[in-house]
Amino acid sequence: MNYIGIDEDVAAGEIKALNSLLASYQVFYQNLRGFHWNIKGEKFFGLHEKFEEYYTAAAEDIDAIAERILTIGGAPLHSISQYLKESKIREVTEVSEARTAVESILEQYIELVNLERPILDQSAEANDEGTNSLISDLLAKQEKTIWMLSSWLK
Repeated sequence: MNYIGIDEDVAAGEIKALNSLLASYQVFYQNLRGFHWNIKGEKFFGLHEKFEEYYTAAAEDIDAIAERILTIGGAPLHSISQYLKESKIREVTEVSEARTAVESILEQYIELVNLERPILDQSAEANDEGTNSLISDLLAKQEKTIWMLSSWLK
């Protein structure tokens, strides 16, 4: 058992999954920054502000994920090369059109949710309430955002 009472082998699996999520979040964050900086057109003002809201929230989530990795005895990834290698989300460049940016953000939120659901199951089985709570909170926010982005696209 580690110092917070989680089996070390189980924690190692969680750490691996959380680091993959962290890497994906970091690429997602940078994609959001790019959309924020490069959006053009009649929807500029609203989307420029919305994308800033998204990347600000993502930065807070990134910190929470990294701190959870540390809490359960791991070391968070912290280099660009590691992020690019481990991320399930790919870099998106040269997008300035509103619909394309929103579609991309929607796809990336869906990918994050797909990464988080197995972590939720894994942490529940490990009786790791801290990780479970973190991931549950992320999922609730992201599911609502997915609904909103989907509605915007209709």
